[in-house]
Formats: sequence, structure tokens, C-alpha cells
Amino acid sequence: MNDTWWIATLGRQLLWARLREREAGTAEVLDHEGNLHTYDSEDTARSMLLDAGYVEFDGLDEDDALERGFSLDEVAPPRADSDEGLLPLMNVSLGRRA
Repeated sequence: MNDTWWIATLGRQLLWARLREREAGTAEVLDHEGNLHTYDSEDTARSMLLDAGYVEFDGLDEDDALERGFSLDEVAPPRADSDEGLLPLMNVSLGRRA
């Protein structure tokens, strides 16, 4: 499995989503609300994330991050031992502007 992390901002909130490519070529997205969405391909999942206003975290540079209200030095994808452990980490208050 291959995971990539995606972000969206809503006001002063940073919303995470994890895109997971499955071995069979399908994909699933775990969103910041804990919903698991299944797609027929990684391309379809990526398109749905982009349509929802998400961008791939690894594709951001510092200027992109600052435009969204945070610094790359201050933010990293959430980590936990389980999906349930990720959920409280997937909606982050940004506080004041970076």
C-alpha cells in the first residue's frame, strides 16, 4: 500500500485526508471526519480530492503553505497506530496566521 497525505484549509482549520493506493489498483481516502471513501483507481481518488479543494502535502513549498496560513516547519502529516488514533489529529486549528 502507498499512502499520500492531502490538506485543505477551511478558515483557520487545516483538514487532513489520507489517500491509500491498494494493491489491486483501487484507492481509498480517509477524510478528516473519519469517513472512508473507496474509489476504482488512484486517479479517481486524486480527482475527487482536488475537486474538494485538497492539495497533496508533499507537493507544497513554503510559499504555498504560507498562503494557506501555516509554515511547513510547523505542520506534518498526522501519525498514529490506527485509523481511530488518526481521527483527532486530522482537524487542526491553525491559530494565528503564519
